[in-house]
Amino acid sequence: MNEKEARQQILALAADYCDKYKTPKNDFKEGDRIPYASRVFDHSEMVNLIDSALEFWLTSGRYTEKFESEFAKYLGVKYCSLVNSGSSANLLAFMTLTSPLLGDRRVRRGDEVITVACGFPTTIAPIMQYGAVPVFVDVTIPQYNIDADALESAYSEKTKAVMIAHTLGNPFNLAAVKAFCEKHNLWLVEDNCDALGTEYTLNGETRLTGTIGDIGTSSFYPPHHMTMGEGGAVYTNNSLLNKVIRSMRDWGRDCVCPSGRDNLCGHRFDGQFGELPQGYDHKYVYSHLGFNLKATDMQAAIGVAQLEKFPSFVEKRRHNFDRLHKALEIVSDKFILPQACENSNPSWFGFLLTCRDGVERKNVVKYIEDHGVQTRMLFAGNIIKHPCFDEYRASGEGYRVAGSLTNTDKIMEKTFWVGVYPGMTDEKIDYMAKTIINSVK
Repeated sequence: MNEKEARQQILALAADYCDKYKTPKNDFKEGDRIPYASRVFDHSEMVNLIDSALEFWLTSGRYTEKFESEFAKYLGVKYCSLVNSGSSANLLAFMTLTSPLLGDRRVRRGDEVITVACGFPTTIAPIMQYGAVPVFVDVTIPQYNIDADALESAYSEKTKAVMIAHTLGNPFNLAAVKAFCEKHNLWLVEDNCDALGTEYTLNGETRLTGTIGDIGTSSFYPPHHMTMGEGGAVYTNNSLLNKVIRSMRDWGRDCVCPSGRDNLCGHRFDGQFGELPQGYDHKYVYSHLGFNLKATDMQAAIGVAQLEKFPSFVEKRRHNFDRLHKALEIVSDKFILPQACENSNPSWFGFLLTCRDGVERKNVVKYIEDHGVQTRMLFAGNIIKHPCFDEYRASGEGYRVAGSLTNTDKIMEKTFWVGVYPGMTDEKIDYMAKTIINSVK
């Protein structure tokens, strides 16, 4: 047996192993735990993972290149960079806007970035860690996204960008936000980590969220729309932004050669950079103070298999959401049910419920959890209320609030959500609906 034959035997055995021991069994009975999210996979992911492991390349390689190419094609964008997490994707997206290559549009310390306090902290963490100032705007209910009518009141001469997430698959008002950014020459970063596959129609053209702003980000953590275990991506149609993204992801290098390859341009030893000696090795010339945010090829191998299934994931999420929404209309007097943004077709990440007056969230959530259905809050609720903001609240510095955060606080106190991930059967959706209904009887 030669190496090729041995490899094929190993991969065939891996497929059989996965089919026999790892394939989920749909033998649900009432009371079984229903998580808000879970991985959906078959032997294709395991075979790819082991195929990559057998090469023992470990860092980014052929699967990374394949994923970046195919993911960009799916999104309809020119450039995609794979990274090690969605949080790293947000870090990289924001730090790209600080590059000196952007000239007067560069975000500097003290500049302002409009965002929301209701969401996941890693949308705003890079802004504050760098020393820029987040300006928090309230959100709407039942869309749970930025109140676009408040954008003008949040704007100042220091504003350089808008960086906000599409909430649980429901896009923010991209028409209004995009127009606002164009009016004031601002960067728009779409945190698309919870909305991969969501469609939005703008000016008669239907596009995927994450591709309408200047930069989009995705997460491939296990609960998300597709998974690599850990992983994320940053994507753009702007060649200059892509150049900065690549540099900052890869230690700040000026060189664009991928791992394991040298001198693709043929000018490795004949350039002049900064105050370095003429001909200094371009492989070790740094145009930014960057990071190492690359993913491994093993992660990318899983992503390649997941991407083939992804359109079916989106359709199942929509089916599960619609079924749950229809079932819960009977208790719309107890809960505010979620509503899709106008001109959108969401790829739902979850199903948000806001308790109406007279309904106590803690009682509802306890009942639902006690009956086997996992729940989640809308992430931070209001990030300004968290311990990480104690010193900023005390000093009154480091952030700004434009107007009130009335709905943000209401969400913090009254809102929760349950899952609609593609591994859920109709039987599970119906049981969740029954449990939620019984919680307010």
